[in-house]
Amino acid sequence: MAAVAELAGVTLRRGNAVLLNSVSLIVDESERWVVIGPNGAGKTTLLQLLGAQLYPSDGVVGLLGEVVGAVDVFELRPRIGLSSSAFAERIPAGEKVRDVVLSAAYAVVGRWREDYDEYDVDRADDLLRSLRIDHLADRTFGTLSEGERKRTQIARALMTDPELLLLDEPASGLDLAGRESLVDTLSGICLDPASPATILVTHHVEEIPEGITHALLLKDGDVVAAGPIDQSLTGENLSQTFGLPLTVEHSDGRWHARSRR
Repeated sequence: MAAVAELAGVTLRRGNAVLLNSVSLIVDESERWVVIGPNGAGKTTLLQLLGAQLYPSDGVVGLLGEVVGAVDVFELRPRIGLSSSAFAERIPAGEKVRDVVLSAAYAVVGRWREDYDEYDVDRADDLLRSLRIDHLADRTFGTLSEGERKRTQIARALMTDPELLLLDEPASGLDLAGRESLVDTLSGICLDPASPATILVTHHVEEIPEGITHALLLKDGDVVAAGPIDQSLTGENLSQTFGLPLTVEHSDGRWHARSRR
């Protein structure tokens, strides 16, 4: 299997703070990863490195056969689909949902005078349909609910048929119904062999969709465990990650955690 992402001894510092400490990771094209850890663990920083948005202080980041720092990242980024709350803040409130997705073809935020061909428009509409938001195509982004915004961002992230899909806390801010509906949609993506390699960041094991194959647990920038999810997502490893005695259960394709106290 071909590796789509490879981190070797990657450390990232900001001043005296170490955000990631000597992280090594290999993600193959058929794998779907979840990254779990508490606030400040380095999860979003890791995703920014994998999205070619940041450069490491030490170590090597390899993405899609290229080495970050030795390649034009503006050629690399369109091959990576990214959905995050930070990116959502850049989307104009008055932008139509279809255009939010469509403008990913030019890697721009906010449609201007770009010329899109019929294939691009059809693909955007297909993605809206697959994410179950085609009825919102002509609505403006600012009028959407949080769940609808999340789905719009994921559709945009898939617009360029990326080789790597990065999802930063896609279920954050959703109520129970919204979370379960989105997790069901993400399960469809993760279980589809035609989907790209996927890396999903979350705080909560209940948000892990069916189809995730591997897990990376982070604490204070250090790797607690990494590998196949049934081997790495254990009560012992999760307890160490969050500093709390926890038990982990897996049933009907979903994960659950609770305190042992």
